[in-house]
Amino acid sequence: MSRSVSVLLPIVPTRAEQAAPFAAFVQWRGARALWQGQVLLNEQHQILAQLSGMGLRVPFGIGVSLMPLRHPVQAAIEARTLAAASGHPVTAGFGPGARAFQAMALGEPYKSPLTACREYLHIVRGLLDGDEVDQRGTYFSYSGSIPRSPAPPVEVGLGVLRPGMARIAGETADVAITWLTPPSYVRDVIVPALREGAEAVGRPVPRVVSIVPMAAAADGRNTLAVLGTGSSDHFAAPHYRDMLTRAGVEVDGEDPSATARSLLAAGGALTGDPAEMAAGIAAYHAAGADEVVLNNAGLGMLEGPRAVLRDLEALFNGNGW
Repeated sequence: MSRSVSVLLPIVPTRAEQAAPFAAFVQWRGARALWQGQVLLNEQHQILAQLSGMGLRVPFGIGVSLMPLRHPVQAAIEARTLAAASGHPVTAGFGPGARAFQAMALGEPYKSPLTACREYLHIVRGLLDGDEVDQRGTYFSYSGSIPRSPAPPVEVGLGVLRPGMARIAGETADVAITWLTPPSYVRDVIVPALREGAEAVGRPVPRVVSIVPMAAAADGRNTLAVLGTGSSDHFAAPHYRDMLTRAGVEVDGEDPSATARSLLAAGGALTGDPAEMAAGIAAYHAAGADEVVLNNAGLGMLEGPRAVLRDLEALFNGNGW
């Protein structure tokens, strides 16, 4: 598999024009794809489809859509529609979300998130493959198919933080998507669990996409504050805290900058000059990540999109991704 670098949209746009400079960067600077995570301000597929309508047709990744918000049939249709609109492959990642969010959306959390994910991905993948699906699940059911329609391929991804979910990804997903996972944890925990799940059902091991926070060094910039700002919500979430602790990262419930310092020491964030950040990306590739997605959310929040684009330009200049 080729090793590649992509860009996470570092802002939450209300109009596609606000995201356009980042799609143009991907289009012209050789990044593999433009990614966006789940937000509640807008519907991410619509923003990305609007970019395609503006002529900014690039591969897109969704990392990740929260399963409680859409039935898997709708998820399959949305992902295929985006692939058709863009003319490029789409990586459609899904995840159950935090237990608190599950309770908000569903009334109560999934008793077994692993079962929910297995059922969800089975329906989405089957429909995208043109199969007749007949599943009566604990959480997700569907009997039927969707009409065939020409479109570039859609990879079905699953967000993974811990070994149980990684094994489910190995059984059912095309892609395993990690967030805040240090490279040693990808190598020693995620990849072996993916392989175990895939071998159990006789299918290829999913490729690995690691979404990694970045804060380039710059005069007057507090890089730990940038990293902490961009990841503070994740640092506070119980499932992320558990993963980070397993990975040897000290989580400080009061100070996101302190957690960012420990994450940085573990290689789970990128900072420094372009050469130092390129070395950090290479460490992820060596650990088994096929694609590294650069997350500049903290910088986007504190300094705005122009600062993010300047840093990305400096990083990509001279690197052969």
